[in-house]
Amino acid sequence: MVVESEGYHALIEYFTEHLSLFEKSDAEGCAETVEDVVTDMIATNLMAVFAQNPDLAKDFRFKLMQEADAVVEDLNEVLAGVWTRCPTNEQVVFLEDYIGLVKNLFDSAISQYAQ
Repeated sequence: MVVESEGYHALIEYFTEHLSLFEKSDAEGCAETVEDVVTDMIATNLMAVFAQNPDLAKDFRFKLMQEADAVVEDLNEVLAGVWTRCPTNEQVVFLEDYIGLVKNLFDSAISQYAQ
């Protein structure tokens, strides 16, 4: 649905073009890791999708949760080297933008489902 879409594959390409942002990490001793930031953003955006679409069928909600898990797994795979490191402000801003674009794909999938 989402992770198999052309839009998602284009986002993966976009992400890989910006991988150099993740070559450095912030000082140790931070409160959050890249993993924490990604999982929090994905969860927050998924909750927003559900709040915006309260009438979604339970099975479709479950499918969306599986898709969100797949997005986190993909990001974990791509960012394995920095997954447990402290993100820089620049990395957090990029992840916010990227995950916002992923949310748009979820919104589109819901629109297609509703038709």
